[in-house]
Amino acid sequence: MRQGVDISEVETATKIRAKYLRALENDEFAMLPGGTYVKSFLRTYAEYLGLDAQLLVEEFRAHHEPRVEGELQTLAPPPQQRPGRERLPGAGPPPIAPGTALVGAIVLLLVILAVIGLASGGGGGSKESKKTGGAAKKAAHPKRQAPAPPPKPSSVKLKVVPTELTYLCVDDGKGNRVFEGTITTPRTFRSKHLRLNLGRSSANLLVNGKPVKFQRTAAAVGFDFSRPGRVPPLPPGQRPCA
Repeated sequence: MRQGVDISEVETATKIRAKYLRALENDEFAMLPGGTYVKSFLRTYAEYLGLDAQLLVEEFRAHHEPRVEGELQTLAPPPQQRPGRERLPGAGPPPIAPGTALVGAIVLLLVILAVIGLASGGGGGSKESKKTGGAAKKAAHPKRQAPAPPPKPSSVKLKVVPTELTYLCVDDGKGNRVFEGTITTPRTFRSKHLRLNLGRSSANLLVNGKPVKFQRTAAAVGFDFSRPGRVPPLPPGQRPCA
């Protein structure tokens, strides 16, 4: 180590593995899990050695962290409409298709049958009156309305359950940091608005007791918990501690 400190003592104090500490000392950042882990380890290691942590992180960003370019959204061209056939002036009315003539004959037949049925009369009136009376009885005894569902909680309760050593950063949605560091045991946060940044998908998330489904990846992921039932992902530039 550059300051003559025993690496085993640093590993015990910072909870950072020895191979990662050696990679930091030799600027071999490719050996670490990801850029977010590098910045977290740099801060922790610098604070242990009494160095300027922010300066080391900014130097890493300037020389080793690639810039994130926004993805271009491609717009599909609107479907082209097939041009209709133009009629020549003076060509007269269009010819009647055979199917149209058949439909017209069926409609005429149904009208004739309906007229014959009305003229013959019969007991249809009594049946209609019975139906009307039954409907009136049902209207007199309306069904009981189901009770309204309980109101949704206004605050968000976020529980992070790591499956291994996981980098975690949480703020209140306004840039005020609530927590930052690496965890190996579950942590719970509660607020009206929470933003989350995970070094990689090595943890399970529960919001108000319900698991959050998201795509597992080795890269960092971020989410915005602004209200229950809505968990939009965050792009890299909007994640806390990024």
